Amino acid sequence: MLYHLLYPLSDEIGVFNVVRYLTFRTAMALLTAMFLSFVLGPFLIRKLGQMQIGQSIRNDGPKSHLEKAGTPTMGGSLIIIAILIPTLLWANLTNHFVWALMLVVAGYGVIGFIDDYLKVAKKNSKGLSAGTKLLGQTIVGTAVALIIYTAPGYSSLMPVPFFKDVHLDLGYFYIPFIVLVIVATSNTVNLTDGLDGLAIGPIMTSALTFTLLAYLAGHFKLANYLQIMYVSGAGDLSIICGAMVGAGLGFLWFNTYPAQVFMGDVGSLSLGGALGVAACVTKNEILLILIGGIFVLEGLSVIIQVTSFKLTGKRVFAMAPIHHHFELKGWAEPKIIVRFWIISIIFSLMALTSLKLR
Repeated sequence: MLYHLLYPLSDEIGVFNVVRYLTFRTAMALLTAMFLSFVLGPFLIRKLGQMQIGQSIRNDGPKSHLEKAGTPTMGGSLIIIAILIPTLLWANLTNHFVWALMLVVAGYGVIGFIDDYLKVAKKNSKGLSAGTKLLGQTIVGTAVALIIYTAPGYSSLMPVPFFKDVHLDLGYFYIPFIVLVIVATSNTVNLTDGLDGLAIGPIMTSALTFTLLAYLAGHFKLANYLQIMYVSGAGDLSIICGAMVGAGLGFLWFNTYPAQVFMGDVGSLSLGGALGVAACVTKNEILLILIGGIFVLEGLSVIIQVTSFKLTGKRVFAMAPIHHHFELKGWAEPKIIVRFWIISIIFSLMALTSLKLR
C-alpha cells in the first residue's frame, strides 16, 4: 500500500523516488517484518500462555521432549502476520505472483491453524488426519498453481540447473507439477519442525536464497547475462522472501533453544508452501531440491524408515525424521540445530553456484 501511495508522488517529491527500487523495498519489508515480530512476539506468547495453547508431546518421541509439554504453540501465526503486512505495504499489489504467494501463506496457515487447534483442544498430538490435511493443501495449491500458470508471460518451460539451454516443457502438466512442488515442500518443512529453532534456520537460509534468485529472474538484463530464465514480475517476490527472512529472525528470538514458543503447523505448512511457490515462480523447481536440502533429507528419512519397516520389519534410523535419530544417538539438541543450519547454508551456497556453473 505504501508503494502504491508513495510511488505516484515520486515525480513531485524526489525522496519518494527510492520506493521504485526493489532493493529498497525488500530491505524495508525485511526490517518491517522483523520489527513486527519483536513487538508482537511477547504479546502473542503471553496470550497463548493465558489461553493455555500449549504443545502436546508425542508419547513415542524422545523422552527429553516431555518437559516441553505446555510450551505455547501456534507461534507461526506471528510469522504470517509479519510476512503479510510488510508485503501489503511494500509490494506491487497488481502482481499475480505476489497474490499467489500470499494466498499460499494465508491458505496453508488456515490449514495449519485448524490442525494446531485440534491438537490443543483435544490434547492430541495428531491433529487433522493426513488425508484431510493433504486435501486442503491440494485445493489451495491448485488455486495458486492456476494463478501462476496463467500469469502474463509465464512459460511452462522448466530449466535444468547447471546445464545451459536445457529446458523441460511440461505443457499443461506443469499445473499439477506446481501443486506437487508446493505440497511436498510444505510437508517436508513441517517434518523438519521438531526441535527448538531447527526449522526456522533453513527456512531463512532458503528464503534469503530465493530473495536473490527472484530479483535476478525478474531483472531482464541480469537474467540474460546469467543465462537464466527471465520471468516478468518475479522480482516482487524478493520483497516477500525478504519479509520471510525478517519474520524468521524475529521469531527465532523467541524460538531459539530453549523455546518460549513453538512454530506449530500454522507456521511450518505456510512457510514451506511459500518456498515452493518461490521456486516455481523463479523457475528453480529442480534447484529447490538443493536449496531445501535439509527438508529433503528430513522427508527422505521418513520415507526410508516407513518403507524399510513395512518391507523388512526393521528400522533404518533410531527414529524418524532424522533429527530425532541424532537425538537418540546422544547428540545435544543445540548441536543438532546448529549443524543442520550449517548444512543448510552449504546447500544454498552450492545452489547459487548454478548461476555461473553451466
